Amino acid sequence: MTSIAVLDEASASGVNEETLRPRSLLALDAATLRSNLNRRPFVIRHGLADHPLFSLPRLIELSKRLPADCVAYNSGDVPLDQGLYRGPRNGLSIEETIRRIEDCRSWMVLKFVEKDPEYRDLLDTCLDEVEALSDAVAPGMIKREGFIFISSPGSVTPLHVDPEYNFLLQVRGVKTVNIVDPADRTVLSERDLENYYTTPSGEFVMRFEDGFRARAARFGLSPGLGLHFPVTAPHWVENGGEVSISFSITFETPFCSRRKTLYALNARLRALGVRHPIPVGRSRVVDGIKCFGFRALGGAKRMLGG
Repeated sequence: MTSIAVLDEASASGVNEETLRPRSLLALDAATLRSNLNRRPFVIRHGLADHPLFSLPRLIELSKRLPADCVAYNSGDVPLDQGLYRGPRNGLSIEETIRRIEDCRSWMVLKFVEKDPEYRDLLDTCLDEVEALSDAVAPGMIKREGFIFISSPGSVTPLHVDPEYNFLLQVRGVKTVNIVDPADRTVLSERDLENYYTTPSGEFVMRFEDGFRARAARFGLSPGLGLHFPVTAPHWVENGGEVSISFSITFETPFCSRRKTLYALNARLRALGVRHPIPVGRSRVVDGIKCFGFRALGGAKRMLGG
């Protein structure tokens, strides 16, 4: 869907070359993106609301092609501190869940859809547009990944954080995203982040307190709107009264792996008896020394055979 016009039809109707140029899928403002990327959430517009790859029949086909560990689904009636993948199963198969998504009160994610060529092309088209603007402030885009969320009316996505840059594009239905400033340590503490980065994927569970609601910004998303999530910004999602389909386009940069290393090191220091390791990001000098020491230690271990 990188080009809306069809060449043969356009030639027959006399459409000029300007009309034939591929249209952008994302409406990105360069100044907004560069000043807010990974600092605060911001809304964008996109052109995926009618894209055929997000029809339920096509998503059923995709769910069959993806490896089994790339499909997760469970009941959408869960508390906000349930944990992202810890909800009870709904008793249905993957295909039945998608076919009955309107009334089965479920939440589903198709993970790493870039494993499928069609969806990888779409993901790359979108992220190419992001990279053209983001590389000036967040250079080195790597690890491009895509996730499709399919949710029943009224379902809930529990409070959680994600380790990458994320743009959530709403394709069908409406939802409310509640997102907290990633620097708010009353919601996500340094120790929480240390635990997050040293816990196996999907097993970290955040506590939820009613006071978090007052600390969260609320964004209503409808088809054609998207939202940027800074790295590890705590958030939870509440679906509206109809089926919701969203496309999450994510990527990392060297900043992400450096951050993971630093939090893992602080967790190790704490385990060795350091009660208050210097928080990540407070001192560039200290962070640099930690990373240098980590790389040096890793090199020494490799030279000595582990």
